[in-house]
Amino acid sequence: MRKLTFLVAVAVVVVGSGIVFTNDGGSTSYRLRLNGLDEVPVLSTTGRGTFRATINREETAIRWRLTYADLEGTVTQAHIHIGPPNNTGGISIFLCSNAGNGPVGTPACPVPPLEGSVEGTSTADDVIGPNTGAIPQGYEPGEIDAVIAAIKDGKAYVNVHSMKWPGGEIRQQFPNDSDDHHGHR
Repeated sequence: MRKLTFLVAVAVVVVGSGIVFTNDGGSTSYRLRLNGLDEVPVLSTTGRGTFRATINREETAIRWRLTYADLEGTVTQAHIHIGPPNNTGGISIFLCSNAGNGPVGTPACPVPPLEGSVEGTSTADDVIGPNTGAIPQGYEPGEIDAVIAAIKDGKAYVNVHSMKWPGGEIRQQFPNDSDDHHGHR
């Protein structure tokens, strides 16, 4: 009975934090809830979103879906960044962009009145670094294995940038999936 109580408590903590992940026969899936309170610096915004991602068994691709709503500014771009909790980091993978700054093939971010959804599959071809730009970190273009390692270690995050909040309006950190308290192993 104690074990069951502990597992229920862990499930409540993980779901309540807006982070859920599972390991299904080798593939790893995540569900993140994005909000302004997880941005750096913390923001008060009506914006919210979800990011669902599955890393394939071979760890060569990330299938994802980003949904956002109620942003206070018009969405400009969204990314996976490599960076630890409560810090910023360089862009690793563009999810969408309306700023014309993404690599060839980057989809446009939907700009309906208050919400949007975009999905795709990111592979080594989509990894831009972040060894370039203002925050060099040693990850080279094409190193999907480095991005996946950062995701699994809780050293990556997703955020959506807007015209009102150009540094990012909503964000969520990936969990460290080797921590027992996240319910992974």
